[in-house]
Order: sequence, then structure tokens, then C-alpha cells
Amino acid sequence: MADLADEAASLDGYFSDAPLEPEPKYPPLNESFDRCVIITNLPKVPEAKYEKLGKVVLKLVSRIGPLANYEGSDFSGFFMPFDKEAGATVGCAFIEYETAGDAKKAIEVLEEYKFDKNHALHVLPHERASHLADVEEEEFKQPEPEPFKERPNTMSWLEDSCQRDQFAIRHGKETAVFWNDGREEPVLDYDGAREKEAGVAWCEYYVQWSPKGSYFATLVPNRGVILWGGDNFQKLQRFAAPGVDFVVFSPQENYMMTNNNNRNDPHAIKVFSIQTGKCLRAFPLYPNNFLDEKLSEQEKSNIPPPPFQWSHDDKYLARMGKDLISVFDVPTMKLLDKRSLACDGICEFQFSPKANIIAYWAPEHKNQPANVNVIELPSRKSLRQKNLFNVTKCSLVWQENGEYLGVKVTRHTKSKKTLYNNLELFRVNEPGIPVEMLDVKDAVMAFSWEPQGSRFAIIHAENPTSTKVNVTFYDMFRMSEPEKKKGKKKSTGKELIAEVNKVETLEGKQCNCIFWSPAGRTIILAALGDSASGTLEFYDCDNKSLVIKEHYRANQVLWDPSGRTLATTVSQPIGGGHFKFAMDNGYIIWSFQGKQISQQSFETFYQFQWRPREKLFNKKETAEVSKNLKKYEKQFNAFDEAKKRKLRLEETRGKRKNRSAFRATLARLKEIRSNMKQERMALLNGYDSEDESNFTTKEVTIETILSSKEELVY
Repeated sequence: MADLADEAASLDGYFSDAPLEPEPKYPPLNESFDRCVIITNLPKVPEAKYEKLGKVVLKLVSRIGPLANYEGSDFSGFFMPFDKEAGATVGCAFIEYETAGDAKKAIEVLEEYKFDKNHALHVLPHERASHLADVEEEEFKQPEPEPFKERPNTMSWLEDSCQRDQFAIRHGKETAVFWNDGREEPVLDYDGAREKEAGVAWCEYYVQWSPKGSYFATLVPNRGVILWGGDNFQKLQRFAAPGVDFVVFSPQENYMMTNNNNRNDPHAIKVFSIQTGKCLRAFPLYPNNFLDEKLSEQEKSNIPPPPFQWSHDDKYLARMGKDLISVFDVPTMKLLDKRSLACDGICEFQFSPKANIIAYWAPEHKNQPANVNVIELPSRKSLRQKNLFNVTKCSLVWQENGEYLGVKVTRHTKSKKTLYNNLELFRVNEPGIPVEMLDVKDAVMAFSWEPQGSRFAIIHAENPTSTKVNVTFYDMFRMSEPEKKKGKKKSTGKELIAEVNKVETLEGKQCNCIFWSPAGRTIILAALGDSASGTLEFYDCDNKSLVIKEHYRANQVLWDPSGRTLATTVSQPIGGGHFKFAMDNGYIIWSFQGKQISQQSFETFYQFQWRPREKLFNKKETAEVSKNLKKYEKQFNAFDEAKKRKLRLEETRGKRKNRSAFRATLARLKEIRSNMKQERMALLNGYDSEDESNFTTKEVTIETILSSKEELVY
């Protein structure tokens, strides 16, 4: 003890007088539980199957990401409670991931996941489950339903007695919708007057009609997308999509997709349900691993994002990725069969307009030749594959009814110095999907199918930069005379043979685009663009008649849904550009025969869009109506005469009003004169100037020779 006292005395002065209270530095406590999720609606199994069920659930959740792991603890990020009194699990499991991102992903991926035939999983974040635990239990009370509010009739415009079409235009700060009957000047239907009175912009960007014309979408980047419909374009719903750049509707108008083109936004693309307004899912602008990391930022910015495409019946939504096509089932927005469609080297794909069939092409890849594949969904069955060699590029073009698929193939020679074209034509509705190859010696600049028909047209020339080109028409069928057999009379009927047939070629044309009428038969050969002449050639493929018109600097040709009229426009993007053509901005409406109906010019003109309408008749019904057209001729003529009479009466309303006023004044003056007759006779000593017997009538004939001419006849 003495030694310790001496040692303490020797160390006196080396210690601080401050009290010794060490405070350990603990890491911040995370109380958010944002890495935890709770899975419910699991099967309730007895103790004998507990371990097996746990392995299955653990394997499923581990696919999302690694689970949390704590040193010195038995907890491995997974816990599935067991009720000893009931002798079975309680139907839920607690999961903790290493990151909050994996937990969020688990909620998106596993929600409504089909665990087995009788169980679809529900996934909740821990925060939501804690909130439910604090809810007091009480007797359930049936909430009172909200009063029924009738939605506007979005198809009321189809009940127009004049069977008119509609179109929308954007110019300056104005947005307007017009009626068009194909004969007279368009009539304004609505120009946002209600919004102007309220001091609100009806539209600040572009507009978009839905595929059947039921909805009218206006884009307001600060607020999103607003849908309008009904007689007076009433506001139906707003969808939150900040910075929206464009929208795409599904073919059956059940869903809408927005895109803000922001490469840094993980929710750049959103898919909404139109009926509920709910956002079903959001996607980044590019799929995972789509852009090569070795590329520079400038090179990446030059690669356009792969577009989404809808199936014809709204069942599927698909997008191309790297060596795959991701097909999502709608409305669950889950991958079809939980996996993407493998397509090595895919460059482009297209959905059939009338069936759940995907066509895609891929270049030479990993010692495999280039190929075009036609695949059926949801079975993923390959209906047809066509291998191609020495391919530089392909373009897929479906016929509107999905009966034919055309593939424009650009090939190269072995030296890769010379390019040439050929067309691969698929007959999709025939057994085995036969393919015919059409060799074209020239360069093909445009290819287009006739809607509802079997014809197609191509623009071709020896040199792609030629100003003079040829337009050739082909038919997928040819007429054949039946063979005459001995001892039998020659049949007068003709047979259709499924064989590509060249119909005719129009040589020396100045066009770079072709536009078929939706009704078929008529085609527009147009020279569009800043450097083009704006020539428009209206060609009737049946009567072989040609009408040539011109719209200087036109950059768009737009047919109305009926094929009665079309519009040519000179427009500029809203973001700017083309200001040097301000004097040419505007549109011209033409009849299908090339007669100009209306023309309007604007200093800034952004957009012209016809309102689509659903086709109610199929090909046979349309042919039947055309066959019996004379039956309805009197009805149409009577309607036209009544309309002309109405317009005539409207134009002469002012004249008729003045005439009626004059006649009334004249009758009043005659009545006054008649009442003053006795006074007038008294002043004239009984003489009545209106009595015809007081006058003597003499007839005098005066003959005057105006000219004379003598002729000598021998």
C-alpha cells in the first residue's frame, strides 16, 4: 500500500481535474424501417411444411436483392411467424433488405404475384403496416356511395347530322377545333373560350386525339396532361406528368402513356389508366444496359430511346431492350411469363395492327445471319422466320388490316461498296405464312400499303439523290384467265392467284413521299420538305386520272379519316425553327379530287390534326354499301338540297327582311290614299282620277326602218 501511495504521489499533477465521463460514439439509429416489407396472403401451413414454405419464400424474395445480415445475431433478414395455438403459420412474412431501393423494388415486383393457384401476394412497406396496427378496431360501417355523376358523352360528335369531320390546330397561343364537311369553309366548334374567361391556358404545348376520337388531350408541361370530351369539350381528368413532351394512347383508349424525354428521370415514362387516373407503372427513358458504357455522353445523346408499342387489343405493352423485347401484361404491368422475349441483336420490332403478333428483324449477330421473325403472343411461338444475307438495314411495314407484312431490305455486295434493295412480302393470314421476294434494281426511297387493300406503291430511282423518280404499283394478287378444256366452253369468270403482280409504273415524277387515302384507290405523290417544290399529284389508281397541285414548302400531308379531304401544312416546332418561312406557315384543305376548299395562313403554325373515328364497317360491308349506293342517292340529294336551301335562306335573310318592310310600307300608303279618295274627289269637283271610264284610249302605230340591205340574186 505504501508503494502505491508513493507512486500516486509521484504522478501527482499528470492527471486532469475534469471528471472522467466517457461517452461512446454510436452510429445514428435508423428508425424509419424503410428497408423492411411485410408479405401477406401467404399459405397457412402446419409445422411439418414450415421449413419447406420458408425456403420457397426466401428464394423468391432473395431474387430482388440481398437480405440484411447482422453479425452476432441469428436474424438473417427473413422471419415467418408461427402460431403455436393454431398449429400453423399466420400467412405473412417479415423481410429486411440491405437497401431501401431493394425494398421498394420488392413492393413493385411482388405485389399481386401469383404464389400459387389460390394465393396472390400483397406486399406492404413497414410504415404502412405500423399505421394499420394503430387503427382502432370498431364495427364496420358501410360508406355512403357518392352521388352518381354522369360523364359527358365522348362520342356525341359522331351524331352530327351532316356527317362532318373535325380537326384541331395550334397556332400562336391559340388552340381551336373546327368542323369540316368537305365542301364549304370549316366552321369553328370550340376555341377554349371558357378557359380564356377564367384566365387559364387551354393548351401550352401540343395536342393529341385518342385513336377513336373520344378524348382530346392538351399538354401543359407545368401541370401535366388534361383530357377533354363531350359536346363542349368538358374537362374530364388531369394526369400529373411534369415536363410532359408527348403522349400516346392505347388503341382501345383504355390507357395513356406520357413521356418527358428526361434522360435523368427514372420515371420519365408513365403509363396511366384513363378510367381510374391511376399511374400503373413508370419507366426510365432507356432500359437497363441498353446504352454501352464505353460510349461518350455525346454518342449516348445521339441514340434515340426505344419506343413502347401497344398491342391492338390493349393486352400488351412492349419495348425493345438489348437483345430482347420486354412484353408487359396490362394492367398488371408485369413481365409476360416473368421473362423477356430473347431476340439476339434486335434492331426494330412492330406489333400487328389486328393480332397479337410481333415482327422483328435482327442483323448478323454471333455468326448468325440476319433474320426477320414473326412471333405469336402469349405463346411465344415462332410463326415464320426468314434468314437474310449481306443486310445493311431493314424496315418493317404492316398493312392496316394486318394481312401483309412488307420488309424493305437494303443489301450490300461482298465489297460493301454497292447497295441495292429488295422487298420481302409476308402473307400473314395464309397457312405457313409464305414469303415472296421482289427484286428492285433501283434504290427504294418509300414503301406504303393501300389501306384495306392488297396493293402497295414504292418510290424508286437509280440514284437515291435523283430529282426525277419512278412510282410503281404492285398487287399481291393477279387476275388469271381460266384454262380452256377440250369439249367445254371457255368460262367467262376470272380467278385470283396469290402472286405479286406489277400493275403500272409512273415515270419521271418529282415526289419523295406517298400517302394513300384511308378509303383506298386515291394516292398523293408529294414533294415535301424545305428543298422540295411542294408538288402534289392526286392520282386515281382505278381511273388512271391525275391532277397536279402545289403547296409551296409543305412539310405534311394529312388525310381525314373518311378519305374525303386532306390537309397539307407548313408548320414549325413549338421550340423554334423555321421562322424564315413565317409567310408560308398555315394549311390548305383539298378534296380528294384535288379541288382547294380552304386556305389559312398564320405567322406561327405548330400543329394540324384530324379527329380519328372508328371504322364500323368491315371490307364486305363497305363493298355492299358501295354496290347499293344509288339506293341512298335520293336521300343524299334531298339532304344536300335542304342544306343548300338553308344556306340560301341564311344568306338572303337581310334582303327578305328589307323587302317585307317595303311591302308593308307600300300597303300602308295605299290604305291612306284609299281613305282620302272622297276628299280628293271633292277638291276636283267630283272627278275621279282613278276611274278608267274618264279616259279615252288611242292606239298609234309607228314604224321605223332601222336598216335595210339589198341583195342581187342571179
